[in-house]
Amino acid sequence: MSRRCRITGKTVLTGNNVSHANNKTRRRFLPNMQVASLLSDTLGTAIRLRLCTRAIRTVESKGGIDAFLLTTPNRRLGEEVKTIKRRLLRAQAKRAAAQA
Repeated sequence: MSRRCRITGKTVLTGNNVSHANNKTRRRFLPNMQVASLLSDTLGTAIRLRLCTRAIRTVESKGGIDAFLLTTPNRRLGEEVKTIKRRLLRAQAKRAAAQA
């Protein structure tokens, strides 16, 4: 399982532990990854994604996964999230056609 956020692209950073004696040893800074179930109103189901906590906060501030995906350009999204966005757009088109 990769340590990369599906939405923000945040990944592992590297650096040094520096002791009081100024000894340096390599270390890794891991992103705070969580498995989140985000409810999609358009699809009517929960979408499970492995996201960093910053991405979860961003999605919630934008008004949910549907609003976030529809307002974000494709170039800023990963492949897995682009497929979810395509499913959303198809479901919206189907719903609009049924109402018309």
